[in-house]
Amino acid sequence: MAEPLLSLRGVQTHIGHYHILHGVEFDVAEGGLTMLLGRNGAGKTTTLRTIMGMWRAAAGEIRFDGRDITNMPTPDIARLGIAYVPESMAIFADLTVQENLVLAARSGPMDQKRLDWIFGRFEALKRFWMLPAGLLSGGQKQMLAVARAIIEPRRLLLIDEPTKGLAPAIIANMIDAFRELKDGESTLLVVEQNFAFARQLGDSVAVMDDGRVAHQGGMAAFAADSALQQHLLGLGMDTHQ
Repeated sequence: MAEPLLSLRGVQTHIGHYHILHGVEFDVAEGGLTMLLGRNGAGKTTTLRTIMGMWRAAAGEIRFDGRDITNMPTPDIARLGIAYVPESMAIFADLTVQENLVLAARSGPMDQKRLDWIFGRFEALKRFWMLPAGLLSGGQKQMLAVARAIIEPRRLLLIDEPTKGLAPAIIANMIDAFRELKDGESTLLVVEQNFAFARQLGDSVAVMDDGRVAHQGGMAAFAADSALQQHLLGLGMDTHQ
């Protein structure tokens, strides 16, 4: 079997006096999209932030493309081709949409073809190109946060609840964009509470419970097993369309 693009082994993370991750282990295969699911407080966001080096793992190992990145600084991790879209969106509110994207295109001028592709998925960004990002709606800010992460090709995208607060039409555009990314240049690890979205896009799934990964496997099998969903998540996917 091919070596996974991302691998976590025995990862433990403490935040202050709180022990959040208790030996997290899972793999993300190169290509496709892995959904990271779990109840609120299970440790999903902490896992993404630990991978990105924003919170330091107290124990265990994180490997990306065969390289140990456990103790690397966040900027160095980003330079390897990993981008992170936090739930808080992390945009520059006082800068325009254009300026936000220019700053995210670190390797040089923005590629117009790629920018046009982003506009095709998130038309509001073109419409409000010169507007300060702080004046966008919540859903538009989420679009901008995702656009910042994909304005340049990335090998791995870590995305925390991308559909939160989005209208159904925008979620449909997000699905199209993520599908094209996972079928092309990028591998995606996505935390999501919208199970219909997760089921449509996920190739594989890791389910967290109390700071550990309680299940990992194919999304199709997980989506078909309502008893397992009930056990791990407290509800079935069929209740969230």
